[in-house]
Amino acid sequence: MKKLFSVRKVLTLCLLLSLVWTGVCAYYKIRYWGFGLHPHASTNVWRIDAHIQFVPTGGPIEVSFGIPQESAEYKILNEDVSAKGYDVKKSQDGKRLVLSSPAKEKVQNIYYRLKVYDNEDSRGKLADPTKPQLEKPVYDEEMTQQAEDIWAAAEAFEGRLPQKLIALFNQQPLDASLNAFLPEELNEKQRVMKMIELLAFKGVPARMARGVRLEEGKQESLPDLMLESYDGDKWRLYDIYSGKDGLPKNFMVFQRGGKSLLDVSGGAESRVRFSALKSATSTFKMAGHRAKINDLESAYEYSIYSLPLLAQNTLKWLMIFPLAILITVLMRNVVGLSTMGTFTPMLIALSLVQTGFFEGIVCFTLILTLGLLLRLMLSKLNLLLVPRIASVVIFVILIMQGLTVIGYRLDIAVAASAVFFPIIITAWIIERASIIWEEEGPMNTIKEIIYSMFTAIVTYFVVASEEIRHVMFAFNEINLVILFTVMLLGTYTGYRLTELKRFYPLSKGK
Repeated sequence: MKKLFSVRKVLTLCLLLSLVWTGVCAYYKIRYWGFGLHPHASTNVWRIDAHIQFVPTGGPIEVSFGIPQESAEYKILNEDVSAKGYDVKKSQDGKRLVLSSPAKEKVQNIYYRLKVYDNEDSRGKLADPTKPQLEKPVYDEEMTQQAEDIWAAAEAFEGRLPQKLIALFNQQPLDASLNAFLPEELNEKQRVMKMIELLAFKGVPARMARGVRLEEGKQESLPDLMLESYDGDKWRLYDIYSGKDGLPKNFMVFQRGGKSLLDVSGGAESRVRFSALKSATSTFKMAGHRAKINDLESAYEYSIYSLPLLAQNTLKWLMIFPLAILITVLMRNVVGLSTMGTFTPMLIALSLVQTGFFEGIVCFTLILTLGLLLRLMLSKLNLLLVPRIASVVIFVILIMQGLTVIGYRLDIAVAASAVFFPIIITAWIIERASIIWEEEGPMNTIKEIIYSMFTAIVTYFVVASEEIRHVMFAFNEINLVILFTVMLLGTYTGYRLTELKRFYPLSKGK
């Protein structure tokens, strides 16, 4: 039993479980909260303005306007209506905006504004396992023959049935079968309705979709029409001119179905025009809204990402500490480098992130050199340990103060970086270096200082990466993996890398 449940096996199992947990959490955050691996990942947020305009005719006014629903293509961030003097409400099914008002005199301008963000999943392919009801058109014998002739002509084209029909409708000149079926003057809406009618004749459910092209700098424009047909398990969108399948890039479906987009009672010359404006928003800012949309708001509320920004910025640095600690453990227990203090290199590395690499190295070298000289002077006074260390701390503070003033006056960034180094740690390095110098000689002292700086530099190039800091904060479950990795390294009793050469003759002798 003891061999079965050895410390190393238990820790290995915990490490594997933490890896699985981290993977699950990462998938969850990417899938449902929209997190990305890049620190500057952003989500495009579009503001769409629908400008409704009409001339009152003297009676009470009622405006009915079709509004978009939540879909797999775009999620609604917020919506607003600017309509002074109107009573605003939504229809029971939530698909239309209803505005009512007493009689008005001047030309009326109503604005419906909403913000949406793109969700690329299943673009133009809305899953719907329930087959919609289909009403086949009632044709007489002549119309039935015409419809069959049209479909016979459409078979000459490639693609699904809607694409065949679209290709036939866009043929120039029109096929003779279409000339007999279509009126001479046909607007875009009537064109789509005829396609829907012919698809229904063939037993294929279809509907019209009105959409807005999300293009910046474009003047107010009319909504674009698309054809949407049911293929057995999902709705597919088709361009009514090219027949291309799927939702076009930067295109939002505003309304589905044949009902009119705008109805105005008590007004004439009504029209609606659309305009769009794009902005980029951080994925972190959008995470809360995505969680709410996916009914996962409670999980988000109890995460660190719901905290105030000040607290989040502090945690960003705390989240990188375990990775810096892991590097120190690897350097000491696996590589075999001896450093000034256990986690001193980590603190130096984090200070270098604040100061800048070259400026920090120069500044730290100045402080260490001056501190060692002062410490040598103190050693001749034979002070007790605590007063001696306290004196070194005060000397370090005075050195930092002097370098900061010099840096400010001479506009030297190197000197101004002094304040970022941890005072107590710097003083302890100076004290420890002095003790090693006295007990083991200058070579060992210089060696430990070099090893400490080398470990600090390696740690710096890891923690200074904005991408790594972002990943450690966004997917902070990685710290569990680091925890069990460090604990597993604690069971390692083999040779360190620096000892391989030293003990090589012994292993050869075996």
